[in-house]
Amino acid sequence: MTGRRVLVVGGGLVGAACAWRLVRDGWAVEIVDPGDARAAASWGNAGHLAVEQTVPLASFATLRSLPRRLFAASGPVGLHLRDAAAWLPFGLRLVAATAPARFARATQALKSLLAQAMPAWRRLAAETGASALIRADGHYVVWENAATHAKGRRDWLDADLGEAAARDVSTDELAELRARFAGKPVGALRFSGTGQVVDIPLLRDAIAAAFRTAGGTIRAGRATGFEIEGNAAVLRLADGTRLAADLIVVAAGIGSAPLLRPLDAPVPLIAERGYHVETSAGPDDWPADLPPVAFEDRSVIVTRFARTLRLAGFTEFATAETPADPRKWARLDAHADALALPGKGSRARWMGARPTLPDYLPAIGRSRTAGNLVYAFGHNHLGVTLAAVTGELVAALARGAAASVPLAPFDLRRFA
Repeated sequence: MTGRRVLVVGGGLVGAACAWRLVRDGWAVEIVDPGDARAAASWGNAGHLAVEQTVPLASFATLRSLPRRLFAASGPVGLHLRDAAAWLPFGLRLVAATAPARFARATQALKSLLAQAMPAWRRLAAETGASALIRADGHYVVWENAATHAKGRRDWLDADLGEAAARDVSTDELAELRARFAGKPVGALRFSGTGQVVDIPLLRDAIAAAFRTAGGTIRAGRATGFEIEGNAAVLRLADGTRLAADLIVVAAGIGSAPLLRPLDAPVPLIAERGYHVETSAGPDDWPADLPPVAFEDRSVIVTRFARTLRLAGFTEFATAETPADPRKWARLDAHADALALPGKGSRARWMGARPTLPDYLPAIGRSRTAGNLVYAFGHNHLGVTLAAVTGELVAALARGAAASVPLAPFDLRRFA
């Protein structure tokens, strides 16, 4: 592969993982990225390596629970009427994805990816000198109500958790959680086999540094589309620059859809926006070894990163351009105050768009129109979790080698 040129469009964790694996394979790789790291969904999420989430969210159970989970009912799901043109067609496709046979295939496909997620992260982190930034010590799921604890506990213990496992917390663990969170939890499960990123910006920086050391380059620029020459795509940037390459990888998150729709429509991607509030936290403020804690009654998750404490939540279906809803941050602040998290009145705020497809599977495959164009996006809530294994799958596509999992379930042709 030496000397053959690759462009990776997108510098979030998925794009960085793809670029790293390709440069390791001997390609001459250049990342094209606008440079706004905070805009990437992977920057603002909970950092949870969620290998236990083996059931796609496009399910009958999701549809059945939707009314009580709406924001207007104090739930985490935002469906604003102004954005109906975006979420209504998406929602109809989601309903179709819950058909039993299709849902069963999607579940098997997702499990096959998640089974490889943690090993792939261990490999990538070791290769880039970032092993200390991947922690594999599980997480907690907690409840504040006896009835929801009983049901939630039963549901999780009966579920197929793939490579993860769950157990009841010990008396000491529950006491620690109650002491930390204003006495709120009445019950909890401790998961093993899952993990977290210790510091997302540092991880991205470590991969980028290793990538540059291996000969890769990063170009600041915003991709606006493609031109087709023969059977090949040529990337066009906002400043008018045209970039040709032997291979182009589209890993631009929510920005992937406008790039690919002219070539490979339909691409039914929606901006599933998440919110977080965050405060700085040193070792004296919060235990450095506390794993992520998901509060199921509140639909939020608390993550202790290396330098900050973050509370994240919400599933808001809109467009990437729709203004943020301040009510979401206000509700997160209320949750944080109720749980006695530090930073009252001074927490930083963030909103970003998860790139989500209606069946809640990512898009990983090769363009139908341009032979040199592949794509890797649409990882919804699992972008950080699946970034490393996605990089390995894209590298296999580039080599023309057999992938470690069947890629047909992730091909955009499934929406045609």
